[in-house]
Amino acid sequence: MTRLEKLYNEKVVPELQKEYGYTSSMEIPKMVKISLNIGLGAASQNSKLIEAAADELTAIAGQKAVVTLAKKSIAQFKLREGQPVGCRVTLRDDLMWDFYDKLVSFALPRVRDFRGVPDRGFDGRGNFTLGIKEHTIFPELDIDRVELVKGMNVTVTTTAKTDKEGKTLLDLLGMPFKK
Repeated sequence: MTRLEKLYNEKVVPELQKEYGYTSSMEIPKMVKISLNIGLGAASQNSKLIEAAADELTAIAGQKAVVTLAKKSIAQFKLREGQPVGCRVTLRDDLMWDFYDKLVSFALPRVRDFRGVPDRGFDGRGNFTLGIKEHTIFPELDIDRVELVKGMNVTVTTTAKTDKEGKTLLDLLGMPFKK
């Protein structure tokens, strides 16, 4: 059991139960998965950039990244169906808890002029998406070896029914939201 999972069971669950008055333990919101995505539409002509992005995402996540392919052709973007356009990985269980801990404890505080995460990334059902402009904030990457600084999306999927419950859950788990 990871440090954050222990925190969830010992402190977050009773706090959520007290605040929202849940009667069943199955009602209490919890994190289900974290999805990481790097989109490289502009680099679709260069397969080496896609491979490098997949390798870097694998290093960040601790799980092999999958290359995503274009679903349809778009002439204006010089994009053909089946062409690689990015990479993604979905984390669950221990890898999810480890990544979330690393994101909140190490990566986000390394962002230049960091004042907190905006809370407008909720989708209406308690899930939260965060855009990161530079993937080099993660400690696994050697900045000197990175050819192209890429942005990435981090989506935290929860069982919360509302954005307020999801925000409370992530707040109690250490997400540094703007005040």
